[in-house]
Amino acid sequence: MKVLLYSKNQKLLSRSGIGRAMQMQRDSLEENGVEVTDNPEEDYDILHLNSIFPSDYQMAKKAKRAGKKVIYHAHSTREDFENSFTGSNLLAPLFQRWLVKCYELGDLILTPTAYSRSLLISYGIRRPIAVISNGVDTFRFQKNMAVRSRFRREYGFTETDRVILSVGLYFERKGILDFVDMAQQMQEYQFIWFGYTPDIQIPGKVRKAVRTRLPNLTFAGYVSPEEIREAYSGSDLFFFPSYEETEGIVVLEALSCEIPVLLRDIPVYQGWLKNRADVYKGSSQAEFERLISQILEGELPNLTTRGRQRAMERDVFRQARKLYQLYAKAAVL
Repeated sequence: MKVLLYSKNQKLLSRSGIGRAMQMQRDSLEENGVEVTDNPEEDYDILHLNSIFPSDYQMAKKAKRAGKKVIYHAHSTREDFENSFTGSNLLAPLFQRWLVKCYELGDLILTPTAYSRSLLISYGIRRPIAVISNGVDTFRFQKNMAVRSRFRREYGFTETDRVILSVGLYFERKGILDFVDMAQQMQEYQFIWFGYTPDIQIPGKVRKAVRTRLPNLTFAGYVSPEEIREAYSGSDLFFFPSYEETEGIVVLEALSCEIPVLLRDIPVYQGWLKNRADVYKGSSQAEFERLISQILEGELPNLTTRGRQRAMERDVFRQARKLYQLYAKAAVL
């Protein structure tokens, strides 16, 4: 079996969760003995698509005409497109129709969670849909206290500062406005956000938020995966107030690195991340403020061992074996 992991637009996606998922797919598949190519001129058995650019749609049409099997990885939904780029809410109905047009070309559709599968079904998609986590490399993403001091020196934090970390694009749906508001309310703690989106792509209120000047708020921009791993180990809390996710690769990374995790209580986490067992969840700014204080002051139990177990269940190499089985399923559809 030979898989074409179509990657024409990987450079555009490299700073997103989709780009990271694509790289993990390639690494884990090759290490599990699956022959992978990114050259559409080579012969292949299965086309695996991760994005919905027009070039992906055309590639799917070409593969279908050639009698190849097509797997469409549904990372995107209407719900996580809303409250992202400038004008995204106005375009959301058209975006949903385009999603359906693309995904319907799949002999099999893959999506990261039962929640995202339910959204696709609600759009009227009737192709087979399987749930498979994007996965996390739990070997690479491990707690490493040796890098804690280096991370803190790099960003000007002391050893006694309590550092609250988040990672994501500058999207309103990622909870960036709430993150800035929390920094304003809790100036006894240091807040740092990794990720970046050009100003031209985001609404004015988000641009204003990321230009907020506070002594305890840092926007560090886009950094390498190695630096993100150091940030997980060097921080004291991963606070991810996102309003909508299809899974949340950065959540898996944080769990794998055994940092306490505080999430917004949204449907995507139901059934696999239990509140006050694996992570802490909140629903309002007042609740987040209370939980942040209780977690950092040691007033609540440390859940990081259980969090690491949840990450291990979604280890990327386990997902690679599942993916191979799904390829075999697609080959006979």
